[in-house]
Amino acid sequence: MSERYIEEKLKNENVKFISLHFLDVLGYLRGRTVPLESLSEVLKNGIGFDGSSIPGFTGIEESDMIMKPDVSTAIVFPMYNDKVARFICNIYRPSGERFEGDSRYVCQKIIEELKENGFICNTGVELEFYTARVNEKGDFEPVEAHIKDQQRYFDVSPSRDVTEEFRKDFALALLNTKRFVIEAYHHEVGSSQHEINFKFSDPLTTSDNVLTYKFIAKEVARKHGLIATFMPKPWFGKPGSGMHIHISLFHSNGRNAFFDNNGYAGLSEIGKYFIGGILAHSKALSAIVAPTVNSYKRLIPGYEAPTYIAWSRKNRSSLIRVPEYFPGREDSVRVELRSPDPLCNPYLAFSAIVKAGLDGIKNKIEPPMPVEKDIFHLSENERKKLGIEPLPESLGEAIKELERDNVIKEALGDFIFKKYIELKKKEWDEYRMRVTPWEIEKYFFA
Repeated sequence: MSERYIEEKLKNENVKFISLHFLDVLGYLRGRTVPLESLSEVLKNGIGFDGSSIPGFTGIEESDMIMKPDVSTAIVFPMYNDKVARFICNIYRPSGERFEGDSRYVCQKIIEELKENGFICNTGVELEFYTARVNEKGDFEPVEAHIKDQQRYFDVSPSRDVTEEFRKDFALALLNTKRFVIEAYHHEVGSSQHEINFKFSDPLTTSDNVLTYKFIAKEVARKHGLIATFMPKPWFGKPGSGMHIHISLFHSNGRNAFFDNNGYAGLSEIGKYFIGGILAHSKALSAIVAPTVNSYKRLIPGYEAPTYIAWSRKNRSSLIRVPEYFPGREDSVRVELRSPDPLCNPYLAFSAIVKAGLDGIKNKIEPPMPVEKDIFHLSENERKKLGIEPLPESLGEAIKELERDNVIKEALGDFIFKKYIELKKKEWDEYRMRVTPWEIEKYFFA
């Protein structure tokens, strides 16, 4: 789409304001809004901002940055009375060079690396979240807190499911952006926990869609008098929210590089090496795909979230699963990484995962034997015999693994790698030093 076409289209749709969005290094949404009359200038030259005020960007001595809209990301938000259009931006230095701390730039570069290796990548996500409200005590609680978390998966009973209207409005809002192909939506396992599935795409487009999905979910929830939270584990004893990632590689001729009809689970050698690479780097990847202190309260046995480094077909207790919904369908063969959660920066997550997989292909890293048993029910000795290692149990452990992984460092680039570790160490230290109400209750009168 040309810039001129975009301008005319938005004028014809009576758009009044333009929201310009980007993600910082940690995955937090940033941006500013300008009137439609400024669009021509912004599309031509971008708009300046203070990079030193964005965590993980620049110091005060080099703070001038420029955000330039990517016209291919233009949508009109359907949730506002006064029409607002949105563009996702690329970040530049005043010299005109791309900013190496822009996580979207990192993702764009990994797509180019895939092309250089003769691959096209398809990526999809299963993005879970809760809707909540503030109760009389001032605490956050699930909207359906009056219902026990039993048999809620795929719940469609009007007497139990009081969030169907929200899911419908959210799905319609996504459809109205013309950016999403909705495949299905449903009630997840937890009370007022949701998942809306949209069609796969390349890593950059899927990352853009994750950004958009979360923004619209929060705004539609607000209009319903609710709060949409993508926190991985907002409540003790309730299921966590994940962002399972599905990936497949295709050759330039359109053939699925992961498919071999004679291979285990229909996987080719390339597919197995890709898995081998992800498993080999999975401990370091944890710091990127499960990026918060709270992430590791989701990654505990008993709730289907993986805690051990293993792979298999169908097995949801494994870190990597090879789905077998439709045996014999060549294009559907893919791998599913189950540790990511919704608070990860999707641009960095896809870049790091793909880089790990490409390292597996390049160096022919054989994955261990697949484990088709429920890993949660294996004893520690049984896991040791099978060579199954645990994932990091905390953000602190994951950061240490990330610091010594040169492949993931190369994926992120020196600038983001250094800034990301610096910010995450600070986050981990803040958590370690905090005294919680649980500790007061447990130890104050001991």
